[in-house]
Amino acid sequence: MAFKTILYEARGPLGLITLNRPHKLNAINSCMVEELGKALDLAEGDPQVRVIIVSGTGKAFSAGFDLTPEHDIDWSDRDAVQTEITRDFNMIMRFMESPKPTIAAVHRYCLGGAFELALACDLTVTSADCRFGEPEVRFGSSFIALLLPWVCGSKRARELLLTGTDRVSAIEAKEYGLVNRIAAEDRLLEESMQLGLEIARNDVLAVQLTKQALNNSYNAAGMREALLQGLETSITIESTETEESRQFSLILKSRGTRAAIQWLDERMGTDQLKE
Repeated sequence: MAFKTILYEARGPLGLITLNRPHKLNAINSCMVEELGKALDLAEGDPQVRVIIVSGTGKAFSAGFDLTPEHDIDWSDRDAVQTEITRDFNMIMRFMESPKPTIAAVHRYCLGGAFELALACDLTVTSADCRFGEPEVRFGSSFIALLLPWVCGSKRARELLLTGTDRVSAIEAKEYGLVNRIAAEDRLLEESMQLGLEIARNDVLAVQLTKQALNNSYNAAGMREALLQGLETSITIESTETEESRQFSLILKSRGTRAAIQWLDERMGTDQLKE
């Protein structure tokens, strides 16, 4: 199957999905969301594939969802926003709910929705130079899948989400329980594949049922219901315009992502000087 924004290869018992928009730091657009779903279909439907690994080409795993508007969406139309956000949510959750174990191999930047995708995977291997975070609140946007408190606890999740930091180091991420292993960047995929092979050597049914039981334990504690409530909050945030989000969107459309983020940083610096 030919893809525009990802690569897919079945290599023995491993299904390798690679985000492939390096010129955009593998920012996730609507085409990538659709193609990730198709790649998961291929991996899950292949009886030879026992473990799925997702990684990224170029300078970063992914900078998150693409901020550049691809098509006209009336962000004040809650139904339209719900369709868009729910599609993204379902894509992220497929990595958690896949019947086959999933591993994220992340490097340099793993931010926003890409961070949530990595959290949704069963295991995450990171390069030592990777930076993590969810900066959405900085520009009036929102999380998609509120997985953080289920992975690292309430206090850590509140700090990361409310500050909108994008500077969590690989060492901090491991300390917080957000990643499993740290590898040298030139060995990242190799070590992720070795980890996948460790899993693939085990009894396929036992692995599948163990993953299912782990997911069921979280859902019994209310995770799925909480994530759906979080999704409703995300839809509300995205469909409600503030003066800050309006100005950010105007600069984004007219001058691009870099200028819009620079405006945010300069505005915050000015506000702090006034206090």
